Amino acid sequence: MLQETALRAADPALFDPPMLVLGEEHAATSLAQLAEAGVTPRLTLLEPCPRGTAGAIALAALNAAPNQLLLVMPSDQVVGDAAAFRAAIEAGRPLAEDGWLVTFGVTPDRPETGYGYIRQGEPLRDGAFRAAAFVEKPPRELAERYFEAGDYLWNAGIFLFRADALLAALEAHAPDIFAAARTAVERQKVEGAAAKPDPEAFASAPSAAIDRAVMEKSDRVAVVPADMAWSDIGSWEALWALGPRDAAGNVLSGDVVAPSSTGCLIRSDGPTLVALDVHDLVIVATERAVLVVPRGESQRVKEAIDALQARGQKPPRP
Repeated sequence: MLQETALRAADPALFDPPMLVLGEEHAATSLAQLAEAGVTPRLTLLEPCPRGTAGAIALAALNAAPNQLLLVMPSDQVVGDAAAFRAAIEAGRPLAEDGWLVTFGVTPDRPETGYGYIRQGEPLRDGAFRAAAFVEKPPRELAERYFEAGDYLWNAGIFLFRADALLAALEAHAPDIFAAARTAVERQKVEGAAAKPDPEAFASAPSAAIDRAVMEKSDRVAVVPADMAWSDIGSWEALWALGPRDAAGNVLSGDVVAPSSTGCLIRSDGPTLVALDVHDLVIVATERAVLVVPRGESQRVKEAIDALQARGQKPPRP
């Protein structure tokens, strides 16, 4: 996924070499993966501690030229239609150059409860609209209403903006994050193509998603709809949807036997797992725990996480 994300923006005629923002513990593996794909980052920013996407993006923007356009992409997504992705970027580019904060919304194909939504407002230019509202992951009934309304898009978490526009918005709407990130970058240590922002300064930043810190508060946020075969695979449901599925519609991984079972994602990272004549379930076994949840309800896994953490146990994760 990291390789595919980087290669999505690897055309040197359109994009500069990327900046990579990640925890230091993942740096060696990630850089090896990028090297395998033929991508060399301009700069690798090693987050001293996790502070959400707002802090991570602030570090990148502070290490960029003020008028530089930044395309922000999470590395855990699938984009099946690269041409549609590039068309969406081009549609948003004039607004980003004009100081708008541009986000990208995916046209829903089902009432999904696992994604946030963006309500599409009035047109700003061809292919781009004002972002009228950001909505957190909705319950099923509300997701169905959004799907039927036709003006709600899945929030892909992909952004395009000038570095100075993003930093100005952060300073206005999340000054604590802006100040902490600025000090961390002013004191950062650079070794070759790697930069280590100051740990003490960065740790003082509140942890927040960029959506809540800035996008929900700014009055210059645009959304570009994109039908680009997108999936955020941070859920078990998404892993099942991406396959590969067998003839019975199952996605099986590890030591698994599933006679007469259909439509399931079944994975074992340890013991032999036997699922006999079960249907449309997510079943995940680790050395510590077994998760069983109806497929389509896997976003409720947070309830399982909370229950296990209350007992001091680690949950199975996608």
